[in-house]
Amino acid sequence: MFCMETVAKIRRRHLVHGETISAIARELRLSRNTVKKYLKQTDPPAYHRSEQPKPKLGDYEALLVRWLEQDAQRPKRQRRTAQRLFEDLQGEGYAGAYDSVQRTVKAWKQSQRRPTNTQAFIPLLFAPGEAAQFDWSHEQVELGGVVQTIKLAHFRLAYSRQGFLVAYPRESQEMLFAAHDRAFAFFGGVPLRMIYDNPKTLVDVIFTGKERRFNRRFLALANHYLFEPVACTPGSGWEKGQVENQVGNVREWLFSPRPSFDDMPALNTWLEQQCRRLASRPHPQQPARTIAQLFAEEQAQLRPIDRPFNGYFEQPCRVSSTCTVPYDRNRYSVPAEYAGQRVSLRATAEQIVVAAEGKQIAIHTRSFARDRQILDPWHYLPLLERKPGALRNGAPFVHWELPPPIAAVKAHLMKQPKGDRAFVEILLALREHGSELLTVACALALEHHTLSAAVVLNHVHRLKAPLPVAPVQVPEHLSLVHEPQADCARYDQLRVSCHDQ
Repeated sequence: MFCMETVAKIRRRHLVHGETISAIARELRLSRNTVKKYLKQTDPPAYHRSEQPKPKLGDYEALLVRWLEQDAQRPKRQRRTAQRLFEDLQGEGYAGAYDSVQRTVKAWKQSQRRPTNTQAFIPLLFAPGEAAQFDWSHEQVELGGVVQTIKLAHFRLAYSRQGFLVAYPRESQEMLFAAHDRAFAFFGGVPLRMIYDNPKTLVDVIFTGKERRFNRRFLALANHYLFEPVACTPGSGWEKGQVENQVGNVREWLFSPRPSFDDMPALNTWLEQQCRRLASRPHPQQPARTIAQLFAEEQAQLRPIDRPFNGYFEQPCRVSSTCTVPYDRNRYSVPAEYAGQRVSLRATAEQIVVAAEGKQIAIHTRSFARDRQILDPWHYLPLLERKPGALRNGAPFVHWELPPPIAAVKAHLMKQPKGDRAFVEILLALREHGSELLTVACALALEHHTLSAAVVLNHVHRLKAPLPVAPVQVPEHLSLVHEPQADCARYDQLRVSCHDQ
């Protein structure tokens, strides 16, 4: 097989310079028949690879194909790789090489693929501050030593390609609202339009074309920030292709291998740092500039934020006899005086707020576990006045973390008869005077080795007593001219006078 340079040389020497076939063959050390063949050839020579025989695979090919057909009926995670199939064939007695198995697996998979029609798209162009795109993705992380699947909210400004990421345990509406608050705070403003899929947290009804009936609460978010919501056509992910592409890139860049953090706030702090780091990459359409440079230009076109949106999910509920209200398979405590009353529960991405009579009566950090009781001991303190025995086994008080001096006094008193009642008196003082003053009082009682409720409360009152009054300076014109003299004999005279009478 000769290279194209040799063929071209033969044709030029004969057809252009008129050299004979014999002279060309003699000088190039070729046969005259070879020279004649290349003089007649007009197309470049092609290399045709002959099919390689598979002597080692042989009868095992049918078994391998049968395994591939069986695996095709299983979920993707349960299908065997070519390496695993090779090892299983070795267990059946196959002594050939892995390459033969790999070629057969590749050829079989290609034969099963359905022909796809390549779609054509129109490239999109956005002005600074015109639009941003949003999407959710599910990623795996390790939080506090436990592998969890988190919901990652993706934002991407369409002009500068600046992205923002924030993680939540769920994709519920209050998480969606909180994600927008954090994204707009990160961007430093709001674009004219936001482009979405059609999730139920945003869209109630999908009509023909682009017409949608958006969720009422979501429209409140859009009206607050004054952006126009735009929903993509179902099945047309290219309409927000930038954020779709970001999902794949972020999964590769940040979540492979799986990262590990202490908790969700630590994860979100890291994600924000990564958003700033990735902005140092070249812009895909203007490679001479970075994403951060175009983002600084786009920020001037974003609408400033007056205040964040107070997004929450609200529902009415009745306080149970155990002074709790239910939400999302958990129960949260409220003050005991509201037992049996109707209250309003407001759930945000991070908090549970209970309101009644136009004021907040309880605030808890939201729990995303199941079947938990989140109890504030202070909500139950009025009940302890009537039922001090509940101090020993009452659920709100079992894991109550008190300051060390107060906890030491509690441990001592609870060993004594009616010690629970005595410690309830101290707790009532804690509610009235605060933990700082009572902690000092308990520390003094421990120092003097006199531990009782009366002693602790005495220390509290002494610490609470006002300071001595400073002496008053009397003006000179009010001073006494003749100061009275002490005369004890006058007392004896009075005694005699009284006796005579």
